[in-house]
Amino acid sequence: ARTVMTYVAKKCGVCFQPPAIILIYKEDGKDKTRQRIMPVRNFSKFSDCSMAAEQLKNNPRHKAYLEGVSLCQLQKLYSLLKGHLGGESLAESLEKFWREETIDPEEDMNKLDDKELAKRKSIMDELFKKNTKKKDDPDFIYDIEVEFPQDEQLESCGWDAESGEEM
Repeated sequence: ARTVMTYVAKKCGVCFQPPAIILIYKEDGKDKTRQRIMPVRNFSKFSDCSMAAEQLKNNPRHKAYLEGVSLCQLQKLYSLLKGHLGGESLAESLEKFWREETIDPEEDMNKLDDKELAKRKSIMDELFKKNTKKKDDPDFIYDIEVEFPQDEQLESCGWDAESGEEM
């Protein structure tokens, strides 16, 4: 039987040019940090970020690598990319993102439509999970953060999009 490799996600980021989601990960039991570049195709400033995130997470080629990355996080990366495609600066996109993703305690949840309500719920779940994961949880991922390498640094590396090369 083929042993199933487990990948531990370390950092997840987005590359604007060419558009790609980048995952820095380790293979279980090995020290080397590797990186996987997942090109973003058919995504425009009109695309739905949550759908794009789900498609990426369920993509058979990337699924195993993205186990430790939450849907919410991938959505965030897509929303930054979408903002970029729409001509926003990174700061604007981030600001907008945090405005949308923070929960207003004064807000009357009963007045929200289903979609908004579901969104708030998933944010709360996400916050709850974040606050309840302990270091010895089997699926605790240490130090997941969203990082944005500078474009020029990315381009000069000339990575091959499909290979999980060693870094």
